[in-house]
Amino acid sequence: MDSAARWDALLRPEEAAPAAARALAGTMRARRLTFGERIHCPFLRPFFLSSADEARIRTAAETIAAAGERVAKAALESRELLEALGVREEEERLVRMDPGYGTASTASRLDAFLLPGALHSAEYNAESPAGPGYTQRLCELFDGLDVMARFKAERAVRFHRTIDGVLQALLASYREWGGTASPPLVAIVDFREVPTWTEFEILREAFEAAGVPSIACDPRELSVDGGALAAQGRRIDLVYRRVLVSDIAARPDDCAALVAAYAARAVCVANTFRCKLAHKKAFFAVLTDPRHGALFSREEIATFRTHVPWTRVLEDGAAEKEGRRAGLLDLVRRGRERFVLKPNDEYGGKGVILGWEATERDWDAALDAALRDRRGTWVAQERIPVRREVFPQFDEGGAVTMREMLVDLAPYLFRGRVGGYLTRLSATGLANVTSGGGQVPAFVVE
Repeated sequence: MDSAARWDALLRPEEAAPAAARALAGTMRARRLTFGERIHCPFLRPFFLSSADEARIRTAAETIAAAGERVAKAALESRELLEALGVREEEERLVRMDPGYGTASTASRLDAFLLPGALHSAEYNAESPAGPGYTQRLCELFDGLDVMARFKAERAVRFHRTIDGVLQALLASYREWGGTASPPLVAIVDFREVPTWTEFEILREAFEAAGVPSIACDPRELSVDGGALAAQGRRIDLVYRRVLVSDIAARPDDCAALVAAYAARAVCVANTFRCKLAHKKAFFAVLTDPRHGALFSREEIATFRTHVPWTRVLEDGAAEKEGRRAGLLDLVRRGRERFVLKPNDEYGGKGVILGWEATERDWDAALDAALRDRRGTWVAQERIPVRREVFPQFDEGGAVTMREMLVDLAPYLFRGRVGGYLTRLSATGLANVTSGGGQVPAFVVE
């Protein structure tokens, strides 16, 4: 019996009763496992993967992360590569600032679907992705359930401590930057109105418990005082930057102190602004376009062919696919059921159009509208296989039903090494918390 089926068999009727589900939801709220007003996990079972799955994930994800670092460096020396990535003028100004150390992405995440024999990537989130705090605390919650104790009596099970992973990566980047404070004061920085603010509180408390003084603050609270970055009356040594580069570029006055301190190398900032280069959806176009093949080894290109979908910046030009050149627009227009249209510079599934869920008329209209935008605004990406699995889900009243869900497995990478998983479930074609999906903890079964 596989792990999921065995868990369901071990789950006692009283543990799947409405009262138990409501109690679990209450515990999540008490532990701040919420996204806005919603709890993260309205499900009664974790996601299970094997050690063999993890080995396959590690190879693919770490290869892609290493390519992201290389592309970020190469783009600074190549106007062609900057244009291929769709970097805007206001973004280029930020990425050209020297952060004082070389690692662009201290924390990143590969959003993907795990299937037997393969990991199919949807996109690479190179910019301080959300969730490591929620993920570890959710794993700890499920690890303490009575049903998990019965499950562990039969199987060796473990989970990754993603809070520890991100903290150690931040400290390693601080040392690479040349920081000498021991320990440094960490500021977790983002706008207070974001729905993930509860995670910053979780992380701040965990960092403090590990002996690293920390604050969570809004970029508007920052000031440059005597050549140092400060907030809440304290000098900051290390910024865990959760405010996005796109928000920094769009709100320069609100982020002026952060940018000034970064430019002056008065503070270590992780991730650096340069992570934006690999964060672009067009990064996958660079990985899958033979024109950029000189950047990668044969082994890396083979990994991309297996794990990265064919992607191109949308334009009315020619493209190579499967060894043949054709008109890109015609290829995507005629292949509606095989393509997805994505904004190059959004997150949370915003603006994504799945060709197989659109009518032919709507698809044509979307392509025509995308072509009117500045080049580099949209990418076309080939459809990838996805995973679906039935999970016990409970509603606000605690009633449990078995529902087939889309399962998105997103490995976290800390300085390029896999260190845990964000696992999201959705009843729709888009699996992300922002668009209404839910999260489950991931456990590795030996």
